[in-house]
Amino acid sequence: MTDHVSCDCSEHGGADGASLGTSRRDFMRMAMAGSMGLFAAGGLDMAVAWGGEGTRSTAPKGKAKNLIVLWMAGGPSQQDTWDPKPNHKNGGPVKVIPTKLDGVFLPEYMPNLAKAADRLAIIRSMSSKEGNHDRARYLLHTGYAPGGAVKHPSLGSMISKELGDPESPIPNYVGVVGASHGSGFLGVRHAPLIVQRPDRPLEDLNPPEGVSARRYKRRLDLAKAFSGQFGKSRGDAEEVKERTLINERAVRLMQSPLVKAFDISQETERRRQAYGDTKFGKGCLLAARLVETGVRCVEVTLGGWDTHTDNFNRVKTNCETFDPVFATLMKDLEQRGLLDSTLILWSGEFGRTPRINGNEGRDHFPRAYSCAMAGGPVRTGQVIGSTSPDGMTVAERPVSVPDLMATILERMGIDYEKEYMSPNGRPLQLSNKGTPIKELVT
Repeated sequence: MTDHVSCDCSEHGGADGASLGTSRRDFMRMAMAGSMGLFAAGGLDMAVAWGGEGTRSTAPKGKAKNLIVLWMAGGPSQQDTWDPKPNHKNGGPVKVIPTKLDGVFLPEYMPNLAKAADRLAIIRSMSSKEGNHDRARYLLHTGYAPGGAVKHPSLGSMISKELGDPESPIPNYVGVVGASHGSGFLGVRHAPLIVQRPDRPLEDLNPPEGVSARRYKRRLDLAKAFSGQFGKSRGDAEEVKERTLINERAVRLMQSPLVKAFDISQETERRRQAYGDTKFGKGCLLAARLVETGVRCVEVTLGGWDTHTDNFNRVKTNCETFDPVFATLMKDLEQRGLLDSTLILWSGEFGRTPRINGNEGRDHFPRAYSCAMAGGPVRTGQVIGSTSPDGMTVAERPVSVPDLMATILERMGIDYEKEYMSPNGRPLQLSNKGTPIKELVT
């Protein structure tokens, strides 16, 4: 495998990115099922002790109820984030600082996470063969490399199917600031609701102006009747039935008080300030609110990681965005009693080349890269695996994408060896024969 794979798509989903999820407007027309809970807003107490003195048990505290994915679109450089190489020329100009873990260092522009390293599990030995944005994004979301006619469901869609409450008006799977991967053959009811602007409430929640609630209901009943007749005449009654059910759930969302969870303007000023004024920060605040409400999986995207040029300045800017927000998210969830039951994954589609190119950039590199996890359901305060001094290869404890998928599914209480039957009659294991990372789950 060569170090470089040319960039041929956007960082936020490629040319067909919009088709991977369901937009807010489309959701009001099509929508999907979801899980629910009780929503309670409150302020973030910034005086909460964070990694103070003394011993903290890092043993997993049971299974996760929720998953938050912090998706770094474009492929973040591992040498400039979780696996710095300050003593090698491939490390570039990055200076490092000590963390709360003995002998573990992070870049100087990740000070908040350095202080919270005992709440993290850093995996430095991820490896795959997919160096193309679209293919790698597909792999990291489904556990499978793309190919053939089968469209595999994303992890969020699997969680929606396995853990979601089908009677809830709130969706099980939400993508914030970007197009999350879709539901594949699991169907539209498990597709993500895409929220591009986390600082705006959901749109299209009210009937058209001048249309009373009674008249609106009559319109819905008429549409349902026409759809049923259409399905019978065209022979696709089951698909029509599913879409009718989705429409009904969309109406329940429109009428539910829990929809307020999507409106971060209703949050306290203190909590909003804690997350900051960036789009990513607002997205993570929204993710925390949705997890409080009972949403099972939320993915928040931070783009700008496709650093073929000017890598070091761009990575520094991105780290200065996500470092305080990631730390705040952990603090916030902990204070609200949710960190022990919420799994957080930080990842992109691959890493960047250890060698620095002629444009002060780094190219695509799936052979050896990093990701990080947090939350009570996994054993934190550790670094798993390592790369060679030059960063070119995994030196110990290689971790595959299916292994990562199996770990998340197992921590969510989902049978990672369970099989779905694809539309072409082929059984597909949820984790693609991955094995949970024992250092994280025991």
